[in-house]
Amino acid sequence: MSAVGTIGPRISGAARKLPTWPVYLVGMVPGGFLIWAALTGGLGFDPVNKLELELGLLSLQFLLGSLLISPLLRFGRVNLIKFRKALGLLAFGYLVLHFLVWLLLDLQLRWGQIGADIVKRPYLTVGFAAFLMLVPLAATSWQGAIRRMSSQAWARLHRLVYPAAILGCVHFIMQEKVWTAESLAYLAAAILLVGSRLAWIRRW
Repeated sequence: MSAVGTIGPRISGAARKLPTWPVYLVGMVPGGFLIWAALTGGLGFDPVNKLELELGLLSLQFLLGSLLISPLLRFGRVNLIKFRKALGLLAFGYLVLHFLVWLLLDLQLRWGQIGADIVKRPYLTVGFAAFLMLVPLAATSWQGAIRRMSSQAWARLHRLVYPAAILGCVHFIMQEKVWTAESLAYLAAAILLVGSRLAWIRRW
């Protein structure tokens, strides 16, 4: 038996016994440290921009982490499905904070400029589109939504996570204004995860 075959079920069995609340708690820790650093002057000469960027990155990381759950199960026999919703909600929570920092601290609720920037600046258009895609997913993340919508309709709606993840990575690349190894790594990871998932859906 392969190493994957022997280790996978053991990890899966341990994961089934764990509650999901520690995932939320641990997931909020980096955001807490980040906000504390912002309040205590630990984010450098442009704390608003740094806070905005880091919150966006945390959102992207948790979103990609949620997309990694299915490949881990299919290819590694590691069943962490019960934690996927927690990762997705953490991603959305950090995205909301990212958006609020831009809205409240960066543009200071100048609504005319906010609307104009979203329309005129492509990286903001892309980022806002990703945000709008994730809103209905967060709103229907509770168990009762599946019963009300039917599992098939719920599953189709939640496929919006795939274009949202790609657009989130594109937003990250565009706002940096230069191609970096880090931003390209995020985009490559998103394309790989989304591509593997879509191939699996088409196969079945």
